[in-house]
Amino acid sequence: MRRLAGSWIFLLVLLVIDIYVFQALKAVADTWTPRTKLIVFGLYWGVSVLSIALMLGITFTNYESWHRLLRTYAFAIVIGLFLAKLLASMFFLIDDVRRVVQWVGSLFVPSWNPKNTAEGTGITRSMFLSWAGLAVGGGLFTSLLYGFGNKYKYNLQKIALTFAHLPEAFKGFKIIHVSDIHSGSFTDKEAVMKGIEKINAQKADVVLFTGDLVNYHADEMKDYMDVFSKLEAKHGVYATLGNHDYGFPTGATKEEVKQKQLANAAGVVEVHRKLGWKTLSNEHVELERNGEKIAILGVDNTSGKMNFPSFGRLPDTHAAAKDIPFKILMSHDPSHWNHEITPNFKDIALTLSGHTHGMQFGVELPGFRWSPVKYVYKQWAGLYEEAQQKLYVNRGFGFIGYPGRVGILPEITLIELT
Repeated sequence: MRRLAGSWIFLLVLLVIDIYVFQALKAVADTWTPRTKLIVFGLYWGVSVLSIALMLGITFTNYESWHRLLRTYAFAIVIGLFLAKLLASMFFLIDDVRRVVQWVGSLFVPSWNPKNTAEGTGITRSMFLSWAGLAVGGGLFTSLLYGFGNKYKYNLQKIALTFAHLPEAFKGFKIIHVSDIHSGSFTDKEAVMKGIEKINAQKADVVLFTGDLVNYHADEMKDYMDVFSKLEAKHGVYATLGNHDYGFPTGATKEEVKQKQLANAAGVVEVHRKLGWKTLSNEHVELERNGEKIAILGVDNTSGKMNFPSFGRLPDTHAAAKDIPFKILMSHDPSHWNHEITPNFKDIALTLSGHTHGMQFGVELPGFRWSPVKYVYKQWAGLYEEAQQKLYVNRGFGFIGYPGRVGILPEITLIELT
């Protein structure tokens, strides 16, 4: 019921923004020919009606039964248009607030008549802000369309990490770290296979996958079992569970929801097994090289933020590996690092996480990185260090929600221990 009410509210907001943006479009089209207006206005409302129709379909039909390609792009189009129009509306709102202030000012100072012309442009401020809003909103939507072509452009990120207490035998040890596969979003098997081939070409000693194999259900993997079963490494492939691996079930009680989450997770663990991967569910494995050992720990999803499922038991997992000095932890959600790991488990040298995807949207330049997700997660992409501990947040192999990447490419991380 709450989901239905939320959908109606979103539809209402969508319609209001559509009308609001259209007023600005009419203003800038004032000097256009009738034919041009007819074409542009027709396209505008055609796309808007399509967006609303898709939202109605998502709300009132079995969305998960839609063809994967349609399901992947329908939601992205609705949200992309909404964000673009919302951003454009901010400019129009500035103009409306300015005009209200002028009107109120004229009530008290009748002679007050501030110039309404942008300096040196010869156009009114209203027209300038309307054009600016449409340009910025259109630019955002265009960039999102461009990003559709980046979702399978796997970026190999190589990084060497130095640890003072790393056993000598493990210097030069190579780890492939991948996260957030989200197989339910894939629509191009050949493109995904190229990503797997890129991983295998690195000839890593071990592959570590930090969760979110699926979007909602384990059966999303059925068409990609033959692809991911080809992952290989000398010491094997190890995996943990992410929040999506538990699904998003509903129930009358918290206990009922919990049992459904655990059942979903069990299905994902079974998929791991069939792929030849070992799931580290609050447990560890010891890797040996020339008589020396390191421990790979894996915990079930544990979050220090929001209401994500938290089934991790790090104290128990850590205690079982207490005799191995050098420890690497796989934990899906990077908020776990400052929530529990750095305060209480200072001998965990390296934590590997994912979850954020870098929001699949941002800017990464030498010396400057930005993504909207930084306002939610302190550690959202790449390497972080505190004292002697390190955290690496993988930007995600797959995608969800938005079937694309803008500025934040899908990532395969190659870590060399030194």
